[in-house]
Amino acid sequence: MAVEALEWISSLLIEKEIPFAVCGGLAAIGYGSTRPLNDIDIFVPGKYFQMVVSAGSEHISKPAKHYIGEGWDLEYVQFIYQGTKIEVGNAEGVRIFDAAKDQWVPLTINFSHISYVAVLGVDVPLMWAKDLINYKRVLDRKVDREDIEAIEPHA
Repeated sequence: MAVEALEWISSLLIEKEIPFAVCGGLAAIGYGSTRPLNDIDIFVPGKYFQMVVSAGSEHISKPAKHYIGEGWDLEYVQFIYQGTKIEVGNAEGVRIFDAAKDQWVPLTINFSHISYVAVLGVDVPLMWAKDLINYKRVLDRKVDREDIEAIEPHA
């Protein structure tokens, strides 16, 4: 079902000409991780965020607003498409929790730092492996350490 969800969201973004970068577990899988996929995480530039919310409105499961939790401080919307969670974040003003420093730090999403990779059979723009590793090092959760170990040989 994740394949259909990825096809749906990537088609929607491409059709609307919205730049995006896949991050999180799906990007980790694209770079060699073999862990199960929990959800699909995507960032879009802030000026396109409301367009994404409107375009996917029939599948919204969590409204577009500012959320803080699990090491993230950002505005995002959550869709559920055929049973798969898709979280699309506004790339402006994102902060992540730096576990080593015990403080919130900004996270810059660079939309020119992407690699097109076939993940689940769908070509999508993944944030660069180095950028993914860097933010996962800062978050330093168990899942992030596992992803880094799997990604590093391919980075």
